Amino acid sequence: MSSAERIILGIDPGTINMGYALIRVVGQKAELMAMGIIKLDKYQNHYIRLKKIFDRISGIIDEFLPDELAIEAPFYGKNVQSMLKLGRAQGVAMTVALQRDIPITEYVPRRIKQAITGNGSASKEQVAGMLQHILKISDEMMLSGLDATDALAAAVCHFYLTSNPLAKSSGGAVKNWNDFVKQNPSRVNGLAGKNK
Repeated sequence: MSSAERIILGIDPGTINMGYALIRVVGQKAELMAMGIIKLDKYQNHYIRLKKIFDRISGIIDEFLPDELAIEAPFYGKNVQSMLKLGRAQGVAMTVALQRDIPITEYVPRRIKQAITGNGSASKEQVAGMLQHILKISDEMMLSGLDATDALAAAVCHFYLTSNPLAKSSGGAVKNWNDFVKQNPSRVNGLAGKNK
């Protein structure tokens, strides 16, 4: 794998349904590799669910060999027990990545929605629709549950935030849009025509 290519695993933690998605990034382009939902509702025992999460995330990592993990942070709700269970599910997924030395970045839901749609209050359906458009995903590939697209949103958010040349702080870093244009004329050519 070249230095310009990387695979990002996105996870939307859950103890009933856990979404996952993988994107391949080559340069400034991302493409969907796989996405799915780990269904855990048939297991009544919470600890068995955690074991299933561990086993399935291990299998996904072993199959796709991601370079990075982007995971949605649990949001604070009124039900403390639900929060504890969600945190445990997230922790298990993170542990699998840590065992394999995969860097982890956590994003709050509002930040993910902002990165994908430009609106931190966007609905899950709006996020899914935008992802389908951005990555040119066919209707057949889109899953009915939103857990997988939530995971995909985490991966794409991570791609956007780590690929933004204005966010880089070393080497040939740029401080503003004019600097970026001067340093990257080949990447900017043609954009003016597209925006008309």
